[in-house]
Amino acid sequence: MLQEKKLSRKKQIELRATELFMARGYAATSMRDLANELGIEAASLYSHIKSKEEILQKICFRMAEEFFAAIKEVEKASSNAEDKLVNAVHAHLNVITKDTSASAVFFNEWRHMSEPFLGDFLRMRQEYEQRFIDIIDEGIASGVFQPVDKKFGMLMVISSLNWVHNWYKPDGKMSIDEIKNELASILIGGLKYKK
Repeated sequence: MLQEKKLSRKKQIELRATELFMARGYAATSMRDLANELGIEAASLYSHIKSKEEILQKICFRMAEEFFAAIKEVEKASSNAEDKLVNAVHAHLNVITKDTSASAVFFNEWRHMSEPFLGDFLRMRQEYEQRFIDIIDEGIASGVFQPVDKKFGMLMVISSLNWVHNWYKPDGKMSIDEIKNELASILIGGLKYKK
């Protein structure tokens, strides 16, 4: 709480809204709920933000940018398809587990955005998913991965990873590195040719 006081009021609003959206859902959270959480009048929220949806947009697009930054680093640093996919799994999980509340909002509440933001968000998601499809395609072409349906392969990998925010605990039985290695091994093992 002490650290939160050092943040700008706008950032404090975003953090509290993220927690509320995760716990109650976007639709069930009102501006009054948010004001009560912050200990301020609902009317004074509007001097910092335009609307509840503006906060949702900030959360979703910030997370999307973090996923893109992570996958771009993987594409630059990795040499072959298997390494790329392992590193993409690790990078994706790094973004998810850095802020599981924001991840929950990103994965579950994006549907509440209005146009043109919803369309922009869906295009970004499609482009991000295409990066995984391209890695799988490269692995198939180089003979590392089985000739699976590339979109199905991408959905298998990303869907499995996107569920992690529901159960990951920083102080849990497995460290984040153990989780990343285990998931990469299981998911990528399913794509590779068996020797």
